[in-house]
Amino acid sequence: MLAALIDQTRPDRVLYVGQGALPALEAYRAAHTERTVTAAKPGLLEAEMGSQRYDLALFADCFEHMSKRDGQQLLGGVRNLNASRIMVLVDLAATEWRDTDFFALALQVNARFQREDQVLTLYGYDLLEYKQAPDWLNAKFWANPENFGKYWW
Repeated sequence: MLAALIDQTRPDRVLYVGQGALPALEAYRAAHTERTVTAAKPGLLEAEMGSQRYDLALFADCFEHMSKRDGQQLLGGVRNLNASRIMVLVDLAATEWRDTDFFALALQVNARFQREDQVLTLYGYDLLEYKQAPDWLNAKFWANPENFGKYWW
């Protein structure tokens, strides 16, 4: 499922933050050798990584090894500055995080995976799908419909 989601987004530049290798990401890297995958350990990003823009930021086996505050700063910073699309794979039982903490950062539950006693939750964020234009924002509801979209003040 995760491999399919990564392949569906077709990112050119991927930021992976996690402890170990992620098989789905390794398969994507092997299939698309022209794409760039940058890996980082859990924690604050190095200056060079933090100054770049990525098509996808992927976090796996990350927040289980960080304090909640540091994780919020990392995830919020990457969401605001580095990536318009984010995927987080986390074992909530092994962290201080709850669903509502991810919801507060505008992430949504995409899937839950269970193997034996462990439940992994996949959260996603996509800036392009985050906020749709409201249906009232059009010429029909504009004071002067002939001027809709012409003037910005």
